[in-house]
Amino acid sequence: MNMLDLPLGPDQLVLRDAVQRFLADNPQPDWNALCDQIGLGGLTAPEAIGGFGGGASDMALIMAELGTALAGVEWLVHAAAVLVLAAVAPEHPALPGLATGSQRAALICAATSASMPQVRRAVTGYAISGEAMLVAGAARADILILADPLVILLATPAERTARPMHDGTIAADLCLAGAAELLVDGAPATALAAFVNDVVLACRCAEAVGLTRRMIADTADYLGQRRQFGAPIGLFQTLRHRLADMQLSHMQAAALTELAIAALGSGEVDRAQATSSACVAVRDAARKVGEGAVQLHGAMGLTEELELGARFKRVLAIAAGLGSEAALLERSA
Repeated sequence: MNMLDLPLGPDQLVLRDAVQRFLADNPQPDWNALCDQIGLGGLTAPEAIGGFGGGASDMALIMAELGTALAGVEWLVHAAAVLVLAAVAPEHPALPGLATGSQRAALICAATSASMPQVRRAVTGYAISGEAMLVAGAARADILILADPLVILLATPAERTARPMHDGTIAADLCLAGAAELLVDGAPATALAAFVNDVVLACRCAEAVGLTRRMIADTADYLGQRRQFGAPIGLFQTLRHRLADMQLSHMQAAALTELAIAALGSGEVDRAQATSSACVAVRDAARKVGEGAVQLHGAMGLTEELELGARFKRVLAIAAGLGSEAALLERSA
C-alpha cells in the first residue's frame, strides 16, 4: 500500500520498497533498528561519507511509511538537521557519526519548537541564551542545530527536561547558554531556515496522510467483519456515507501534500502557499478521519488492543503542531 502518489526515480522506488519490507517484519522499530538494519540515519547525509544523499522528497516518502508504525518523530528531526548541516558544511566532522546513527541530531526551528532561544553577537562570534520549549526529538539528541534565522550548531544544553506528550512521543525543554558555532548567516541562512521549516511541515503532512490512509483501511476492514442484525455493518448506508466522507477528506489532504512535496524541489509552485494549503487540509483530515474511525469502531476505538487509538492521538498531535488554521490560511493567501 503506497501512501503517496509521487513521481519516483529508481533509487526512490528501491528505498520505498525496502522500507515497506522492513516495516512488514518490524511493525514497531526503534532507533537502532532504523539505523542499523536499514541505514535511515544517513538518508540526508552526503554520499561521500556513506549516506544516501537524499533530499526533502525522500524524507517525505519515508515519513509517509514510518507514520503508520509511529516511528518517525525522532527520525524526522534528525534527518532535517543532517540535511541542514550537509548543505552548509558537507565536510563537518559530526556528519559521519550522524550518518551511522551512533549520534542523533535534532533541529530547533519554528516547526519543531514551541519557543526559540535568543542569539546575540559576542566578541568572538555568537552566543546563545534562553530556552527552547517542547523541542521534538531533542530528549536524546547529541547535536542540536538552530535554524531561525541564523543556522547555528549548538553546544550540549545546560539543562534538558524530557516532556512526555499525549501521543506517546517525548519532547524536551532545553536551557541553552554559552557560545555557538555559526554555520551560515545572512540571506542564505534566512532562506535555508525557511526551507527546512517547510520541509518539516510537509513531512509531517506526509506522516499524517500515511496515518489517515491506514486508519481508513482498518475501519473498512472492521465494518466488513462486525455484524449486526445478521449482516456486516459495512452494508449500512449511513456508515458507508461516513466512510466515504473520510476518504474524500483524506484524498484532498494527500493531493495537497503531494503538491507541497513537489514544491520543495521546484520553483514552479509557491512553496509557502503549497505547504500552508497542505497543512490546512491535513488539519481537517486529521479530525474527520480520526474521529470517524474511532466512532465507527464503537467501544473498540480507543482500546489498547487496537493501534487505532495510538494513531488517532498521533494524527491529532501532528495537526496541533502544524500551527493555527488562521495563521496557515493567512500565509497561504
